[in-house]
Amino acid sequence: MTVLQDRPLIIGSHKFQSRLFVGTGRYSTFEIMRRALDLSGAECVTVAVRRERLINAAGQNILEFIDAKRYTILPNTAGCFSADDAVRVARLGREILLQMENPGANWIKLECLGDTKTLLPDPIETLKATEILVADGFEVLVYTSDDPLIAKRLKNAGASAVMPAGSPIGSGQGLLNPNAIRICMEYLKENDPNFPVIVDAGVGAASDVSLAMELGVDGVLLNTGIAYAKDPLKMAHAMKLACESGRFSYLGGRIPKKLYAAASSPVEGTIGT
Repeated sequence: MTVLQDRPLIIGSHKFQSRLFVGTGRYSTFEIMRRALDLSGAECVTVAVRRERLINAAGQNILEFIDAKRYTILPNTAGCFSADDAVRVARLGREILLQMENPGANWIKLECLGDTKTLLPDPIETLKATEILVADGFEVLVYTSDDPLIAKRLKNAGASAVMPAGSPIGSGQGLLNPNAIRICMEYLKENDPNFPVIVDAGVGAASDVSLAMELGVDGVLLNTGIAYAKDPLKMAHAMKLACESGRFSYLGGRIPKKLYAAASSPVEGTIGT
């Protein structure tokens, strides 16, 4: 049905129908991860090049549980606290994916964190790393705070997508400041309505994903909300449905909020009038 069609999400040279991006870390087993990725409906999965133990205690390689022909792999620089470190890890991720012949070799999810307690981004190091990586030919999807001024600077530095946090990484608090996300979108999409804005971090439930998508963001990236759920498989499916329903709710256009009731059936022609 044409009414249910949606335009694809385009980020740099990549095109996706699914607007949900999922991580691969923190699962109890690689097999559960593999099944959760499938149920999420995601077309792009992200792997932490530095933090991720590619080989677990059983000798299993995580990359053997990710279908490189099905998914575009998005390497990320999680665990990096300086621009130099993030650039080094990004280049390492590119080499790994070039060997795998995966289309994700040309892009990077950039994280430059300020400290280990808050895991909030360091804006100065993040901006520096963005400039270096863009000059090096990367399509940079950059994790940032919900500060619209910093978000605009990152876009101007050449980022292919800006990803403001809903709340601190892994906190499960959802969107703490929806209005800040709205302002980020206003700043980032001015004169460029198709520029990708993706909520990254803090999602704990399907309702968080739906709320983010109803704001009009272009996608949601999450990991812990699925991996640490009581039932990751059910939660992965829930996140898929929430992303789709939130997107179509946004496209459908909600009715205005009113103080008083408004009858849903017509008044004209009622019996006795």
